[in-house]
Amino acid sequence: MEEFDIIVVGSGSGMLVASAAVEAGHRVAVVEGGRMGGTCINVGCVPSKMLIHPADVIQTLKEAEKLGIKATLDSVDFGNIMSRMHALVDHDTSQQAAAVEATSNMKWFKEHGEFTSDYTMQVGAQTIKGKVIFIASGARTAIPPIKGIESVNYLTSDTVLQLQTQPKSIIIVGGGYIGMKYGHFFSALGTKTTVIQRSDRLLPEEEPEVSELLLSEVSKRMDVYLGYEALEVKQEGEQKTLTTKNRIDGTEKTFTAEALLIATGRISNADLIKPEKTGVKLDGRGFIEVNEYLETSKKHIYAFGDAIGNQMFKHSANYEAGLVWHNSTHDHKVKMDFSATPHAVFTHPQIAAVGLKEEEAKKRYSIAVGKAYYKDTAMGAAMGDPEGFVKVIVDAKTGKILGAHIIGPEAAVIIQEITNAMVSGNGDYGPIARGMHIHPALNEVVQNAFGNLQEPGHQH
Repeated sequence: MEEFDIIVVGSGSGMLVASAAVEAGHRVAVVEGGRMGGTCINVGCVPSKMLIHPADVIQTLKEAEKLGIKATLDSVDFGNIMSRMHALVDHDTSQQAAAVEATSNMKWFKEHGEFTSDYTMQVGAQTIKGKVIFIASGARTAIPPIKGIESVNYLTSDTVLQLQTQPKSIIIVGGGYIGMKYGHFFSALGTKTTVIQRSDRLLPEEEPEVSELLLSEVSKRMDVYLGYEALEVKQEGEQKTLTTKNRIDGTEKTFTAEALLIATGRISNADLIKPEKTGVKLDGRGFIEVNEYLETSKKHIYAFGDAIGNQMFKHSANYEAGLVWHNSTHDHKVKMDFSATPHAVFTHPQIAAVGLKEEEAKKRYSIAVGKAYYKDTAMGAAMGDPEGFVKVIVDAKTGKILGAHIIGPEAAVIIQEITNAMVSGNGDYGPIARGMHIHPALNEVVQNAFGNLQEPGHQH
């Protein structure tokens, strides 16, 4: 049995804790049976953006005609797009692996580990024990119970990155973040794309009017079926045939395509490491239960990132990593506050949100809501009146920003000033109202939204 001061399970945002621990003079074990770097580098944010940006460029070309520019797309080199992505991913993960190997006092256990008793793990043939343990074991693709799925060669957000040739047609099961992102990628490249969504709207986690505008925009280049449940799938040669059922009237509809991507959500990896054997409780969905300090039910064991299932985004996991490291080393603990966690969905148009939705905010505050459209700004006019808007929600009494929802060009960038205001001073919108906004720039749409605040129901 080898003993360590600290064990970190998972090499994504877990590496931030592992590095901090080594710098503080501790002996650290990192348990990672997969590639170094976790979801983000290997199969998440980084590779998907390497694919999404070319798709954005293609869409820009296609939409240039309204600006008086006639452009034609000669060809898309799918292999080149994929190899560019793999080159970056391989470079990042191998650099990180080399850095870990070269760090004295850090030992990488390269097999799948699971807990066997208190603070003790079995990793391959080795048994290790740690005084303090951080679980950042991440999440994996949830595969729904579709009849015949195990006998079909389907794709997930992990394996889609291994495609060598562009499919002529694809069925995407799931209209959430991952489904819409890859729907944008494949449809932009010219693959005939069909999205099957169980819910009655795309991105059900977003504001209804964001989902609505997204649907009308993406329907121009893909077929979207809302309220359909995937029942059964069969494969003949390369062709996959999916049978679905309408959830309202029960009618069945079949679809056939060369590729099938399953994007129906993610489940925690926590079950794979048997946390109950070290006294760590899971919630009803299988994610690790933590308190506001990110402590588990067992003393000296912390969990964060996708493993806890709250705001499953890389920037959130990185933020949580800093917080758990602080809480494990200081008497004065800091609470994790998720209320100003922004996120973006890299579709076309882009989507970003932070804080509460209108319905959630209404239950707890008397609110004012402001909305402004991109096309009503000078820059929006210059860009050819892109569809899109900014919607902001504030506490009518204090001006405290409760939430913001954006759909349109550069949404992921534009939301930042709202996020920063939410964590500054009293969290009210005063700084945004007082701050000069460059004219003409897209940021004016945020300023305008706060300038249009009204009680709900009074919007024009």
